[in-house]
Amino acid sequence: MIKLANLAVLPSILLLSASGSAEAQQSSMSFFITSVGLGRGGDLGGLNGADRHCQSLAQAAGAGGKTWRAYLSTQGPGAISAKDRIGNGPWYNAKGVQIAANVSDLHSDNNKINKATGLDEKGMTVKGRGDTPNQHDMLTGTQHDGTAIPNDDATCSNWSSSTDGQGSAIVGHHDLIGNTQGPNFWNYSHKTPGCSLANLQRVGGAGLFYCFATN
Repeated sequence: MIKLANLAVLPSILLLSASGSAEAQQSSMSFFITSVGLGRGGDLGGLNGADRHCQSLAQAAGAGGKTWRAYLSTQGPGAISAKDRIGNGPWYNAKGVQIAANVSDLHSDNNKINKATGLDEKGMTVKGRGDTPNQHDMLTGTQHDGTAIPNDDATCSNWSSSTDGQGSAIVGHHDLIGNTQGPNFWNYSHKTPGCSLANLQRVGGAGLFYCFATN
């Protein structure tokens, strides 16, 4: 039987228990969508700048003990494919839901990325089609299979440009909604009309991207 004198401490105990559970989920997180972009459109400071953004957001969420990489491809000499940057999996969101078992699974129709599971590092749902503002465009610069695109600038000059008229970016839709004229995959849906933040926003983006833990 709980004594009356102990009743006052119950809320604190419950709060600590809930906090511990949330921290455990965050520490097991190995995939998230950035809650905010860098504010410079397609200029992410290259792959290194994007990786630092992933690491910083993960650190703030209590998952900074892992090595985080942005799911982005580059083009040209020495092109890098996004799928080769992110480790081997499996990957889990901030709520502990497995979104893919391995790289092959991630790039198949069996992956579990959608609006309900494509959460940010805080475990929050990311705005999609039907929300205000729509922010379902995720910068990737990849083909459906996660490889680099061989021609035409699809990476805003390897994530260094925020200038319109100088390239564009391939984006995917984390909510799998919106493109009625072609593919509509989490990592490959359409090109943006430019690299400025305004042009990313005009078609449903905010300069957000996917982050994966490599370990």
